[in-house]
Amino acid sequence: MLKGKKGFTLIELMIVVAIIGILAAIAIPNFLKFQAKSKMSEAKTNLGAIYTGQVSYFGEQNSYGDFIAINWSPSGTPRYHYSLNGWADNNAENRGALIAIAPVPTSWVANLNNAVDSSGAAVVPVAPHWDNDSFTAGAGGKISTQTYSDGWSMNHLRQLVWTVDGT
Repeated sequence: MLKGKKGFTLIELMIVVAIIGILAAIAIPNFLKFQAKSKMSEAKTNLGAIYTGQVSYFGEQNSYGDFIAINWSPSGTPRYHYSLNGWADNNAENRGALIAIAPVPTSWVANLNNAVDSSGAAVVPVAPHWDNDSFTAGAGGKISTQTYSDGWSMNHLRQLVWTVDGT
């Protein structure tokens, strides 16, 4: 009677929907993780550029300088706020996303990426600062829907340290 009628049963369709749901449940968190990782690369790249500018300036002036002196500013629309001292918006020692958009870590005490110095000892992170003999550039921002801020710092020894909300 019903010869030639083809199609999927309700059970088959429900199985397909369940499989798609399981795949999405696995894929979405991984996608968000890789998206956050790519946003973190902005901070690492810009801190590397700050380091290069500071080393070049030191070679010419025998001291480190602020962002105006080293002629550095982030390009595009940065997600992070960059600092050499304090966190005021866009002055000689601060550049990037406004603090309201990119909240910054409140302290710099954690070494979450287990950075080590040349002797193998753990690097002790410090707040962003600069003077004639050394500098530590900091990058702080909010790159996901988490409640914490993401913070990175790089010093005159090119030691890159990751901290989250000062912890």
